[in-house]
Amino acid sequence: MAAHVVYCFDDFVLDAGRRELRRGGHLIALEPQVFDLLTFLIRSRDRVVSRDEILAEIWGGRIVSEATLASRISAARSAIGDSGEAQRLIRTVPRKGLRFTGEVSEQAEAARTPTAAAATSVDGPAIAVLPFTNMSSDAAQDYFADGMVEDIITALSRCSGLAVIARNSSFTYKGKAVDIREVGRELGVGYVLEGSVQRAGARLRISGQLIDARSGAHLWADRFDGDVSDMFALQDRITESVVAAIEPTLELAESARRRALPRPDAYDLVLRAASLRDAFTPESLKAALGCLDEALAIDPGYAPAMAASAYCQALRHFQGWSDPGETYRETAVALAWQASERAPGDAQVLWMAAFAIWNMADDIAPARELFQRSLAINPNSAMALTMSGWIEAMAGRPAEGRAMVERALRLNPRDPRGWFTAGAMAICAMASGDLAEAIAWAEKALSQNRRFAVALRVLIVAWVGIGEMDRAADIARQLLSVEPHLTVTGFLKRIPFPVRTMATTYAEALRAAGVPD
Repeated sequence: MAAHVVYCFDDFVLDAGRRELRRGGHLIALEPQVFDLLTFLIRSRDRVVSRDEILAEIWGGRIVSEATLASRISAARSAIGDSGEAQRLIRTVPRKGLRFTGEVSEQAEAARTPTAAAATSVDGPAIAVLPFTNMSSDAAQDYFADGMVEDIITALSRCSGLAVIARNSSFTYKGKAVDIREVGRELGVGYVLEGSVQRAGARLRISGQLIDARSGAHLWADRFDGDVSDMFALQDRITESVVAAIEPTLELAESARRRALPRPDAYDLVLRAASLRDAFTPESLKAALGCLDEALAIDPGYAPAMAASAYCQALRHFQGWSDPGETYRETAVALAWQASERAPGDAQVLWMAAFAIWNMADDIAPARELFQRSLAINPNSAMALTMSGWIEAMAGRPAEGRAMVERALRLNPRDPRGWFTAGAMAICAMASGDLAEAIAWAEKALSQNRRFAVALRVLIVAWVGIGEMDRAADIARQLLSVEPHLTVTGFLKRIPFPVRTMATTYAEALRAAGVPD
């Protein structure tokens, strides 16, 4: 393997071949364009480089706005601690361009310093969990707080695609006043979780907040109260709730950040697809699949893209949004199985694959095993619990399914995809024969997403079941506007019903409400 150049300046090491920037042994997260810009400036440090040269090198000559160029320059300066007016390393030469003015030494890859020999960079979000601050006078709470942080670190490490800084690194900040943005730069993470523990008599209050380490913006915050006598149960509850809330919050934050990148790689395209998927319209799901096709063209063996593509097809499938005559089921199921085989330890890949297999495969029984494997890896995933509970109820085990969905609600009551959870609860209630509760949960789901066909179908069955035919007919008209090609026969062929009596109930109710046969 040919040697490549490593640039050393101040206490930074930039490895152009490995595309890594490190400081004091810690990886610094950089967007691809920012890394390319910094490398170009260092490589051209013997002269001033013009704006046109930068556009040609970084953007291939494409015209970009001054704001875009300025943001990349600012990010490069920030990454190497050159922010502010000093411009010690990257100097602006008025009306000329930029020049890197730091002292640089070059080394071949084989002669790298130990600092530069750390782990490879992570293509995805990275988080550090700082020691929680003990706000009370009771020093014994230090042990409680430290143990809770260790549990949170362990639980977060199970989340798919999330890199978590080890305890030994994050605990170096214990007892120190810190600037979150500086912590982010030093540890090479985009997100930081911090918190505090406070005791008042026999009560404990724990607060936590998730912060974007680049901007300092707060993404999530919550507090938890409990009794000192039940300290360990409280610790477990907080750990579960924090992890369940952070997983979707990080996905949304990363999706928003990555949408702005002009030259997406496979990971960026998967995030863009997730954002489009959550918009949940026929058009957005088709666009999401387009992004995932691009991702797989870049990296044909990328398991998260495979699973996400199969999952999006499953969403279109149960919504009735696939184009008439479109053949997709066999391909989607094959992708789901390939994804599960390529990433057997990725909890999110497994539950997405499981949902696709359940909805579209000829043999749906293996889906339950995939759900169980996913939850064994990450038992705190609210979406995995929701989907698994939904499937358990449809398979004739509503009590087991309800327990899973209720746990998802406890873990993350403010999940932005809460309409899925409410819809799953409606199915559990329907499967248990509680029509009034099924109506309540279905209406809650529809209050958040009027296009959710699952909840509309449950309402039709429930209103017909209690004799409210006019209401059932009104909901059927809404359902037909969501699923224009819906027929009872087509629905029974498309949706898996392991419990035949449930299939009969749905079919009779849909016909009675006016859905074409």
